[in-house]
Amino acid sequence: MVNYGFVIDNRKCIGCHACTVACKSEHDVPIGVNRTHVKYIETGTYPDVTREFSVHRCNHCEDSPCTTICPTSALFTRDDGIVDFDDDRCIGCKSCMQACPYDALYIDPNKGTAAKCNYCAHRIEHSYEPACVIVCPTEAIVSGDLDDENSSISGYLRDHVTTVRKPESGANPNVYYVETSEEMLDPKATERSGEYLWTDQAAGVGHYAKYADQRLGAADTNSMIVQLALEKKARAAAGRDRAIIRDVMERLDEQAGKPKRSYDQPAKGILWDWDVAGYLVTKSTAAGLYILMMLAMITGKINFGSEILIALVASIGLLGLTGLLLINDLDKPMRFVYVLLRPNFSSWLVKGGYTLGAFANIMVVHLGIFFLDMPEIWHMWLAILGIPLAWLTGNYTGWLFKQAKGREKWANRTNQEIIITGSIEMLVFGGAAALLLLFSGILQYLALSGAVLIFTFGYKHVLHDLRSAQVETLH
Repeated sequence: MVNYGFVIDNRKCIGCHACTVACKSEHDVPIGVNRTHVKYIETGTYPDVTREFSVHRCNHCEDSPCTTICPTSALFTRDDGIVDFDDDRCIGCKSCMQACPYDALYIDPNKGTAAKCNYCAHRIEHSYEPACVIVCPTEAIVSGDLDDENSSISGYLRDHVTTVRKPESGANPNVYYVETSEEMLDPKATERSGEYLWTDQAAGVGHYAKYADQRLGAADTNSMIVQLALEKKARAAAGRDRAIIRDVMERLDEQAGKPKRSYDQPAKGILWDWDVAGYLVTKSTAAGLYILMMLAMITGKINFGSEILIALVASIGLLGLTGLLLINDLDKPMRFVYVLLRPNFSSWLVKGGYTLGAFANIMVVHLGIFFLDMPEIWHMWLAILGIPLAWLTGNYTGWLFKQAKGREKWANRTNQEIIITGSIEMLVFGGAAALLLLFSGILQYLALSGAVLIFTFGYKHVLHDLRSAQVETLH
């Protein structure tokens, strides 16, 4: 078996960006996004300042989270270990971007489909090395078959101590680094500045770039360039002014402290936003309303009448709105049927799609039984099937988010937490809707007021929780 990987020798990397340029040229990568990029870390204070460079890209993981979560198998692992992608299958759901611990994927702004480093698979198939390896002037990038003991990359791994990025992710990456620092590998070890030393990059790209973190307006006061400029200004200034400048320099030195990230790829911003938050609320409401009304019927609290009929119609309408919100979030909305026609059953997005469909069909059958004037016992038997499907409808997104290994807040949730959270959301949102149906007169107005407050604050909470999980540093 062949198992391709990379070794990045940080001792040799000079930060020339030849690999980035070669990658963009080879794959016609649009402006604003990168398949490979060079990260800079600055340490020390003037005049004892050092800079470390490192190449970052897709890690071609053995247990790749992106291929697991992709609903249509648009991302897949080849027999030779390369994690590749198929534009024609991608629906632009951005699940892979949420799942990747290395922030290696992006949505192509021209095609609306996911893309990343694919190891220059077209070159590999003709026995050529990847473009980045060919152009690197210091041979800091080594490629080859990790399973071949006689390959140059295997020899490199034997002769050098190497490490990988985020081993705790469980992805088993196939990109190894020689003599790199913790600050370089760990995205949380250094603060991300909104200003980059050599470029004026966007704070976000892709579907939700406008929701990216606001760039800082302040100057990069810790950079070597600023310190050198102040030193030059101090030498040429008058005595009194020189003292002021020196005082500023001393204060900057005091603040310099730990290593600083002076160059990195731009943040992609919030990938899942208001429409995903809305879909979480609508499906929880539909599921919770159905469960509560069916339980009330089964326990004899109410008979199958107008209240339950209205609840079924409302739940079906809410599920329809759920589907529209999901489609609206896709960068390739016309391909939404691929989730059902080209399914990857390891993805909870697919499992959820089939669950939503089955739950909707159960409620349609309820309506059919009602209009055919069949005995109420049929509704009760159908509810035995419908309640578990409704419960799974309200909870499946918890497991979908858990597959997003790039988001620690989601990935680290336990099954118990997922079930409790989903059940509470169904009870709160579904309960608010049920009260509107069961109360009348002045109580109905009170229920309406309460429901408005619940849905307003509930939606804001869901939206805040959704956004907060996506602002953590991944680069």
